Amino acid sequence: MSERKDRAVGKAGATAPATPSQPGEIDRFLGAAKQLAPLASGQAGRLVFALDATMSRQPTWDLACSLQARMFDVTSQSGGLAVQLVYFRGIGECRASGWVGEPARLTGLMRKIACEGGQTQIARVLRHIRDEAKAVPVRAFVYVGDAMEENVDALAALAGELGLRGIRGFVFQEGHDPAASNAFATIARLTGGAHARFDVNAPGSLLDLLRGAAAYAAGGREAMLRLASSTPAVQGLIAAMDGGRP
Repeated sequence: MSERKDRAVGKAGATAPATPSQPGEIDRFLGAAKQLAPLASGQAGRLVFALDATMSRQPTWDLACSLQARMFDVTSQSGGLAVQLVYFRGIGECRASGWVGEPARLTGLMRKIACEGGQTQIARVLRHIRDEAKAVPVRAFVYVGDAMEENVDALAALAGELGLRGIRGFVFQEGHDPAASNAFATIARLTGGAHARFDVNAPGSLLDLLRGAAAYAAGGREAMLRLASSTPAVQGLIAAMDGGRP
């Protein structure tokens, strides 16, 4: 899996206006997702690691770059982890790497990328994850960002598709932007995942969240539970996945 296999994520075509979710749709999404089969035993779990690389994100990009290798620390007992980096920036640029199984390669990829001003392209990221999952089994994705400048109903429709495929979304937010909070919580809920905030000035907060998502991608809920015994942030992710129940 070479990091040279970087490719552009397809631009969105015209999209019909999305309709708001009807009562009971979320429960049906999550109920159907629970019936999907897990990855085969011994197969490395696949995690899409998606980041907003617009200009406001440079401090968080640098932080994520410094921490990402430690995601792999918690996955060796669960069959390992393969990660695909997806990012957007600038005027309509959205790219995906090949699948990477070595932390050093992922670090090398991230260090080559500088943040550029632009609008969010979360819908393109979600469409890419949906399409990628048609070719390879994807268990989960992480999205790290601080803003949302798109149609939240369109994002919800895409998140619902991922939820039906059993792809959990772990959406990590810097800051307290209300539009982002609403959209990120909706994406997490419809995928059966979790939405959490982190502080860029407290690196451990993001590291613990990333390690929790990586544990799930590699070994499912059991791997998360093992990590949660020593990591309160992962306990919070599990509670969020369970609908807020402890």
